[in-house]
Amino acid sequence: MRLLSAAAVLLTAIMAGPPALADSNSPAVVRTDKGVIRGEVLQDHRAFRGIPYARPPVGELRWRAPRPAEPWRGVRDATAPGSQCAQLPTPFGGTATYIEDCLYLNVTTPMRGHRLPVMVWVHGGNNTSGDGALYAPPDLAVDGNVVLVTVNYRLGVFGWLAYPAFETGDRYQAGNYGLLDQQAALRWVRSNIAAFGGDPGNVTLFGESAGAADTCAHLASPTAAGLFHKALPQSYSCAAPTREEAAAETAATAYAQTVGCDTAACLRGLPAKTLLEAYQEQNPYAVAGGDHVLPAQPRAALESGRFNRMPVLHGNTLDEARLFIPLIAPQPITAEEYEGYVRANYGANAGQVLARYPAANYPEARIALATLLTDFGGPLATCGHQDALALFAKAGVPTYGYQFADRTAPPLVDFPGYEEGAQHASELSYVFPDLLGELNASQRRLSDAMIDYWTSFAHDGRPRAAAAPRWPRFRSSGDVLSLAPDGGIRPVDTSERSNCAFWRSLGS
Repeated sequence: MRLLSAAAVLLTAIMAGPPALADSNSPAVVRTDKGVIRGEVLQDHRAFRGIPYARPPVGELRWRAPRPAEPWRGVRDATAPGSQCAQLPTPFGGTATYIEDCLYLNVTTPMRGHRLPVMVWVHGGNNTSGDGALYAPPDLAVDGNVVLVTVNYRLGVFGWLAYPAFETGDRYQAGNYGLLDQQAALRWVRSNIAAFGGDPGNVTLFGESAGAADTCAHLASPTAAGLFHKALPQSYSCAAPTREEAAAETAATAYAQTVGCDTAACLRGLPAKTLLEAYQEQNPYAVAGGDHVLPAQPRAALESGRFNRMPVLHGNTLDEARLFIPLIAPQPITAEEYEGYVRANYGANAGQVLARYPAANYPEARIALATLLTDFGGPLATCGHQDALALFAKAGVPTYGYQFADRTAPPLVDFPGYEEGAQHASELSYVFPDLLGELNASQRRLSDAMIDYWTSFAHDGRPRAAAAPRWPRFRSSGDVLSLAPDGGIRPVDTSERSNCAFWRSLGS
């Protein structure tokens, strides 16, 4: 019986023909410049996951510019994502991993299409956490008729440690490895995306939070020239400062001492877990001024006009700082505590700030604090985004500004007894529907409009939506499009609403 059973299996295999992996005519099979991959064919799209775009940055390649991926024989499985990059858990979710072999990307493409616009997503997470594979909903690709690429890049200590000795032989500024990874992914797109139905001459780089900061850095980076053609940074002002070489290298040298190292070889020999758990860098962002990758601050590049000129769509959320205040003040604070914070931080201007933002005007004092910090006071602030929009417009590139304003949006973090509002990252469920929580009918209509705006911008640099208002090109502070459900899509003056003239009058 065992022989008959084996014969039946063999006969079935012969009758079925060669294995599906050898079927080069299948829409699930794509040839890249390093070898053939097999993804998945789903109802209305194709998905390819875990495609290597660079060699694993391990051993001697730890803290070096990414090297091209090695070719492979046969057909590589591309139905599961590669590992997320090494990271520790955060208050925003996610699990720890110490895996450094993580330079993979994912491609989602409509079932049919040729020379479609390409949108390359750089995830957020303070450049210390996150995973490109989390952004999996196919709506953006299918409804917008675009090819979506999501990217992993080195995080935290592995992507952004600016230890001076790492520069030897590489000719790259230490500390920009995550940025270089993203540029390597863009070069992979240029070489391979046509095989997936995409147009390598029409690439939009977009990202949120740290992903937006990195997008802004690429706009200012000579080594990113020609790798993308439109930019869409969400919730991080392109006018915000990034790290300077001297300060970044001083911080990295101090870090090396804390783990007992005074050479690059010593650091390369330590376990990933040791390195991650000792890393306390509060500003793991691109390093400006050290070399040709980012020779100047992004703001200085915008002011001088020496940046990669292209259409830009740029904005933030209405209540950015509401995500962060409960992390440092889990319980409500008193009006007196709020006043004490303002007086300690705003010095001689504290009285004017308190008069403009009195605690009594808000549901609780934490909301008052979050409001003034959202208006002015950091890279997420509305006034900083206004500065960036004005600089882009002055430089003559097509510029479009937005502010996401749905205060009922699913939050990234739900704090009991606290009004999250349109907190930082709350727009993500509308660009990638239901990412943070299920949308209701009116929110779904807003999501549909935002996907139309985002993807039409990717098509030709002009955001449009069939069932939504016209989006004005940014020429003055009143040309920012507020994005909210139930008739809430309309131009607003975010500079006036966020008291930007007041903040400028303080000389801050």
